[in-house]
Amino acid sequence: MTTILGIETSCDETAAAVVDDGRDVRSSIVSSQVDLHARYGGVVPEIAGRAHEALITPVVAEALVEAGAADSDIDVVAATCGPGLVGSLLVGVAAAKALALVWDVPYIGINHHEAHLYAALLDEHDAEVQFPLVTLLVSGGHTMLISFEGHGRYRLLGATRDDAAGEAFDKVARYLGLGYPGGPIIDRLASEGDPTAVPLTRAMLDDGYDFSFSGIKTAVINWVRAHPDVATADVAASFQACVTDVLTHKARKAAREISAAGICLAGGVAANSALRERTLDICMEDGINAYLPSRAMCTDNAAMIAATAWYRLASDGPSDLDGGADPNLRIDFLN
Repeated sequence: MTTILGIETSCDETAAAVVDDGRDVRSSIVSSQVDLHARYGGVVPEIAGRAHEALITPVVAEALVEAGAADSDIDVVAATCGPGLVGSLLVGVAAAKALALVWDVPYIGINHHEAHLYAALLDEHDAEVQFPLVTLLVSGGHTMLISFEGHGRYRLLGATRDDAAGEAFDKVARYLGLGYPGGPIIDRLASEGDPTAVPLTRAMLDDGYDFSFSGIKTAVINWVRAHPDVATADVAASFQACVTDVLTHKARKAAREISAAGICLAGGVAANSALRERTLDICMEDGINAYLPSRAMCTDNAAMIAATAWYRLASDGPSDLDGGADPNLRIDFLN
């Protein structure tokens, strides 16, 4: 058994987790900074970095206590090394390297986006995952459609050409005066609205696997300005339905084209109720597996970092301690 301590500090969550053999989550501690950044309508890098610095030690300590793990039980220390806010990343990387040196165990730097691909697989304890999978990685900063062909093997099928889906949620919520972050607020409000009330074009629906969500934000703003009496819940429901239709339509098309064994959701927007329900419906209708991370594993967490490190250790071995943080780190896609 290999016990890995994972650390995640790429943006506005300070997280640590202890995971055995890439699947068994013994602890997962996440300290969110949402309240610190809410007044600014988005993440402030300097505030985020200082918060990570203050929280990293108690969060790691809590993860070890909850897991019932002593220092000597940890075989590997892993941390997000990119992409993300460079100041935030450096806090986690420095902490992980320090612990690895003190405990005399390997250190592994993990790509944050790659880790999200594994988040949904953490709940598959007793099942052997079948590949390929179509993975829909949807967050505030990225929207990508990926062919997950095996451990460490990924092929990019499509990506957003402008705003990410999560970014569109935040911008629409800000315009409607709903607060930050926008995704959970719109999700709750949409359950009370009519998803057909506001006519919104499904941009690039049948145009390859790329996405565009900038226009829908503008369309929502223009409609509300022209119809000031429209119910906010109807706007939220219509907007959410539009985004969900585009995401799931392209994911389904890709799954059929590559004969995927299943569709996997990843990233913060994977917590969205409509997206999860539609993905489940599609998979049931097409007779394929649905891999949906628990809502706790949709947002940034360290369990997915530790899980990914277990697979990376087997294929690539430990990372060089001289390696730093890369705010623009990308997944190494197959050609």
